[in-house]
Amino acid sequence: LVKTVAADGGGTLGASYIFGDSLVDAGNNNFLPTLSKANIKPNGIDFKQSGGNPTGRYTNGRTIGDIIGEELGQQHYAVPFLDPNSTGEVILYGVNYASGGGGIMNATGRIFVNRLSMDIQVDYFNITRKQIDKLLGASKAREHVMKKSIFSVSIGSNDFLNNYLLPVLSIGARVSQTPDGFVDDLISHLRSQLTRLYQLDARKFILGNVGPIGCIPYQRTINQLNENECVALPNELALRYNAKLKDLVAQLNDNLPGATFVHANVYDLVLELITNYDKYGFKTASKACCGNGGQYAGIIPCGPTSTLCEDRDKHVFWDPYHPSEAANVLIAKQLLQGDPKYVSPMNLKQLRDLNL
Repeated sequence: LVKTVAADGGGTLGASYIFGDSLVDAGNNNFLPTLSKANIKPNGIDFKQSGGNPTGRYTNGRTIGDIIGEELGQQHYAVPFLDPNSTGEVILYGVNYASGGGGIMNATGRIFVNRLSMDIQVDYFNITRKQIDKLLGASKAREHVMKKSIFSVSIGSNDFLNNYLLPVLSIGARVSQTPDGFVDDLISHLRSQLTRLYQLDARKFILGNVGPIGCIPYQRTINQLNENECVALPNELALRYNAKLKDLVAQLNDNLPGATFVHANVYDLVLELITNYDKYGFKTASKACCGNGGQYAGIIPCGPTSTLCEDRDKHVFWDPYHPSEAANVLIAKQLLQGDPKYVSPMNLKQLRDLNL
């Protein structure tokens, strides 16, 4: 791939627009009356920009979105859309719409009372898109969004964990919908959400698939599994969804002229870290660093009364659900320059430099 250097000193990312759930939420849920929040200690203990104070990120440090933006040359982290400071020039560096508990389906995450579903996140980008027009004028705005911006989407886990697999809330849906029916529903909703972003001039996309949700400390704890076992059903559902997502990426690349959709195989990436954790310098891939309850500290979310491990960078998981910053760094690194089995048809550095 030939490196092209644009007049503005290319090789830096214009903007990063981030959509998704708690894996990439940078603080939107701080501004919602919701049961899903991470703006309590010790979350963020290793986040340098805040001096180790919680920001609403569901990890001890940076999210995958933060690390990727940094590595691609973004000058500021994408600001949470709901943050009152997300106005003016700052939105040209990127905006984060992700929300803990959010999913592809609007019903997902109802257990948390409030969260931003993917439909709402796209509605919010529509607002940002008009603001970019005001800041730059129509033609420059289009160029900024089409050529200099990357749209990252990491969503879907909650559609299983906090919708389909939740006995209390989803019994209606579960009785009437087979796993395949539910997955087809997810894919058709996601297709229309991504098409809406395309209609708003988004052209460079990265779509993450659903990770091995049967291996998170929460699932291992409630199912009382051995150290190296994962819960079969959530992983099977994730793999069904992931197979169809891969097809969707191929279809969108064929059917939306000028757009490039990059597929991020988060499932295999995370499974590799979990399976061979010692090879990557981790001490455990089953126990949460911050949490309480059961063998893997997997029941009660991370908060001020949680037990906190000493060696945070030796844990694959920060809390019962989310990877540690150390794991996020390894995942981000693969997506930036990685192996085609993890990121295809190109990596994120190549996506950034496309048609500059």
